[in-house]
Amino acid sequence: MVIVDELKALDKNQRAAFLAALLGWALDAFDFFLLTFVLTDIAKDFSTPGHEVKISEVSVALTLTLAARPLGALVFGRLADHFGRRPVLMIDVALYSVLAVASAFSPNLTVLLILRCLFGFAMGGEWGIGSSLVLESIPAKSRGVVSGILQEGYPMGYFLAAIANLFLPAIGWRGLLALGALPALLILYIRRNVPESPAWEAARDNAKLKGELHGSFLKAMRGKWLFLAYVVLMMTAFNFFSHGTQDLYPTFLRKQHHFSPAVVTTLTIVLNLGAVVGGLIFGTLSERIGRRKAIVLAALLALPAIPLWAFSATPLLLGAGAFLIQIAVQGAWGVVPAHLNELSPEGARGAFPGFAYQLGNLFAAANAFIQARIAESHHDNYGLALALVCAVVAVLVALFVGFGPEAKGRAFGTVAPLPPGHDVL
Repeated sequence: MVIVDELKALDKNQRAAFLAALLGWALDAFDFFLLTFVLTDIAKDFSTPGHEVKISEVSVALTLTLAARPLGALVFGRLADHFGRRPVLMIDVALYSVLAVASAFSPNLTVLLILRCLFGFAMGGEWGIGSSLVLESIPAKSRGVVSGILQEGYPMGYFLAAIANLFLPAIGWRGLLALGALPALLILYIRRNVPESPAWEAARDNAKLKGELHGSFLKAMRGKWLFLAYVVLMMTAFNFFSHGTQDLYPTFLRKQHHFSPAVVTTLTIVLNLGAVVGGLIFGTLSERIGRRKAIVLAALLALPAIPLWAFSATPLLLGAGAFLIQIAVQGAWGVVPAHLNELSPEGARGAFPGFAYQLGNLFAAANAFIQARIAESHHDNYGLALALVCAVVAVLVALFVGFGPEAKGRAFGTVAPLPPGHDVL
């Protein structure tokens, strides 16, 4: 099997970097998605006889988390370009773990919103640093496969959050959010097993020989701001694609279909299994047909799955729809880490992919609020809100990527030209 063979070909240090990045992203997503399962519970707990807190008000926490991520990506990414991927990644993981736990002790909605905004700042740094660390450490021919698995750390985190949701009746929403302490354990593994990115070390040594400043984001981005704008627009569509099919899915099942926590958990697990399958398939496929073609194909495959996913009535059909829709959504996403890192300007790979990704998150940050408002204005029809967003952004993802650049196979660690025919804007 291609995937197994590629992973076996990695040496000890490469596997350690891969595992650290995968777990970092999975546990990051775990902390984020814990909140999506308890929006209803928090709204009920914070309501008073004189004021009923709506789900849409609590969902602002998701919006603030997403909105704060670009700043975190830029700050931590620039630090990683200057001081190295490994130490900054450890600091970042520690910070988002502390803030995730702190949110469990929020005395009111205002404090919760502030803490989740700060959590978003810390969360924003992990993806860019982790992906650059592993993709700079492995052979170019392995990027597609590793990218597909790496990005699926996000649905893996969603999967773990769904499992944790089974304990909701026993520990309540505060106990569930307190599980956000778990990612801090990853720091021990990184410190003991993960070496620094060899590409970053080579670039640093090369800069020293030339007497130049290493890791200057502004220098690396000179003449590339139009390209950054394009990538941000592309990632805005991508983030609406993922968050628009995931964040309010548990609420859709609970509020519209009145399913029990056990059924919600089961369907969410099925959704995430589809996500992992999609990432593996299209990440691997991107090595054969190219990054752009793989993403466009995956995005368009979401369209025929929408009716089954959003408008079915039984758990069986809803589960089948969730599985299929996430094969498409996360199939497209599975190519993103390799695609963005290959397109990144040399000297800014710690900051550029994460910053562009999280700026896209910023512009898509209102997704949960928008979908909740659409649903509430249509008699709590969350299926309609999910379907509308998914259909529109699937087409937008295909258009942005299909007419954009590609740099498959680009060398890391040197200021090397792009492969022929793949010029960046």
